[in-house]
Amino acid sequence: METVILIVHVLLAAAIIALVLLQQGKGAEAGASFGGGASQTVFGSRGSGNFLGRVTAVLAAVLFATSFGLAYFAKERASSISDAGIPAATLIESAAERVQELPVLEVQRSGDSDIPTGQ
Repeated sequence: METVILIVHVLLAAAIIALVLLQQGKGAEAGASFGGGASQTVFGSRGSGNFLGRVTAVLAAVLFATSFGLAYFAKERASSISDAGIPAATLIESAAERVQELPVLEVQRSGDSDIPTGQ
């Protein structure tokens, strides 16, 4: 199910990018008012701006919903992993036992050292 939502999410993102690139800017409407032949277009004299804007808004809403779906699946996966893992208290106790098993290194201090001793 998560894979299907992810595929739909990616396709919606690509569709939104394509629709935004297809839409005309605000300055393009000024040229159409001087006889740009808008009455012979597929979308009528109002142009495709209204239609493409609504389709973009619908696709954005569906993209928003798929984002919530993917977030839900990510949350479920994260909670199932943390429940199946090793509890943090066990890790801390294990580390404390290991520290006590480590050998203690003896440091030899000689008077010929370059480090000042403060005496």
